[in-house]
Amino acid sequence: MMPSHRQNWFEGWRLFAVLTLVLVALSAGVAGMRGFEVDGVRMVIRFTARTSLLFFCLAFSAAALAKLWPNAWTRWQRRNRRYLGVTFAASHGIHAAAIACFALMDPVGYAAATNAASYIFGGIGYAFIIAMAATSFDRTAAAIGPRAFRILHLTGGYYLLFQFTVSFGKRIPDMPPYAMFLIPLLAVFALRMIAMTSARTPRTVRAS
Repeated sequence: MMPSHRQNWFEGWRLFAVLTLVLVALSAGVAGMRGFEVDGVRMVIRFTARTSLLFFCLAFSAAALAKLWPNAWTRWQRRNRRYLGVTFAASHGIHAAAIACFALMDPVGYAAATNAASYIFGGIGYAFIIAMAATSFDRTAAAIGPRAFRILHLTGGYYLLFQFTVSFGKRIPDMPPYAMFLIPLLAVFALRMIAMTSARTPRTVRAS
């Protein structure tokens, strides 16, 4: 009999592999809509920014949701938090590749769209993503120990939450619909704060 945590076919590294293949195929399709020219590459940058947001929110909210609303979906999400996280890393890897293509194909446009702050804060974000992805394997996680693992993934998670909020938020004055991308980020933050508060709140014992 299979263990309960492997009853669902769409779990674990199979989940990661399928989702990553879908992301690669969709990104190629998006670029192909514009003949793999600069406009198509920029569309991939926008597309993968949104898929990265989706998988980041799924991974970073998993523990809080499973604690606050335990059900079949949140238990599945919590079980597969690691694989949703590395799928986020894969999505942002495609995002980085698209940015590199943009820089090569249109250096002037790339220079106009970036600045020193984007290199610094974006670079820190990618450093966290690489470190978190590298320690998402049993052997590497064991090598750094549970305390260092928790510090890295917690600090990296909140930094990326902040970075996503800034990246989408700064576009709101020119493109107000971008405000909708802040909703899942604020929801994830609120869920984590509520779950943290409920864990720290001592239970009152009723007098008999």
